[in-house]
Amino acid sequence: MLISSYFSDTYAEARAAFLVACAARGLPVESLYNSNAEGAQGEALFTDIVRIGRVDARKVLLLTSGTHGVEGYCGSGVQVGLLRAEYFADLPDDISVVMIHAMNPFGFSHNRRVNEDNVDLNRNFIYFDAPRGAVGAYGDLHAHILPDAWDGPQRQAADAAIEAFIQAHGLSAFQAAVTEGQYHFADGMYYGGARPVWSHKMFADVLERYTVNAHDIGVIDVHSGLGPYGYGEIMMDGEGEQKARIRQWYGAQATDTDDGTSSSAPLTGTLWHGAMQVVSDKRLTFVTLEFGTYEVTRVIEAMRADNWLYQRGRVDSDLGRAIKQEIKDTFYPDADDWKAMVWARACEVVGMAVAGLAGA
Repeated sequence: MLISSYFSDTYAEARAAFLVACAARGLPVESLYNSNAEGAQGEALFTDIVRIGRVDARKVLLLTSGTHGVEGYCGSGVQVGLLRAEYFADLPDDISVVMIHAMNPFGFSHNRRVNEDNVDLNRNFIYFDAPRGAVGAYGDLHAHILPDAWDGPQRQAADAAIEAFIQAHGLSAFQAAVTEGQYHFADGMYYGGARPVWSHKMFADVLERYTVNAHDIGVIDVHSGLGPYGYGEIMMDGEGEQKARIRQWYGAQATDTDDGTSSSAPLTGTLWHGAMQVVSDKRLTFVTLEFGTYEVTRVIEAMRADNWLYQRGRVDSDLGRAIKQEIKDTFYPDADDWKAMVWARACEVVGMAVAGLAGA
């Protein structure tokens, strides 16, 4: 029951729990207001940042939650738990921990994976002045992913076309085509945007300011959705020496999209790409900690339904409410066993990261 209490049922509850946990440890919080949107209940939206340890520490561990809004239930629970359990109370003098709570507060509050611009934050870190690539396989799928109607013949035809693609190319190819990140369909899934969004600019600013004195930076970006139920997969983000350090810190448990060992397809414009744009002069060791929930087909279908709802449907309807409940349930199994597995694994991986930084 103690572990379950780390997790919240809404963005507002999660934020309150985070702020209370910081106050209990006497930690000042910087709260950054997103004036571009409001929450599902009309509440103001904030990303909150706290530092544990010395301001001038040469090594920084960054823990982020809610990059994909609705996945914030998982990451926030981990952050609140670490604060309440008084983790990092005896950090080495040269290491500090920085937590960014609710990177995408709009998506967290509205139970959406995307932000207020329908942008997937974890695809938004590209060079926007560079030419766009080809549309790719997503272009062939977009009209079927987003049918005009969610019921009846149009939906049936769209589902049949998607199934035909999977039969012809395989489920992994479908996952890659849909999830890699696309920049041509603003009303589509995994849309990377046409410009840096609020959360993009906020993250770049926070990362620069909070690591100004550091030469070694470790990042754990907490997500949920892919992989076995309750298991936290350590997904590699990086190249060359960065991947070598990840293997040193996390051993054979680290997976790599480049060699097919990860449950994720290779992605574009991720938070790692954004971090590299800001701290390319520092040693960066970046991983995504992905906690599994349900099979990938259910995860993609929940996002597909949510995307259709905001582009073609009506949120305040019986169908809308059912779709909203499904996407929350898909990314956040509100079950004690899942929360216990998340907590235990998060503590293990955070411990590896601190040990890695200590030895850096």
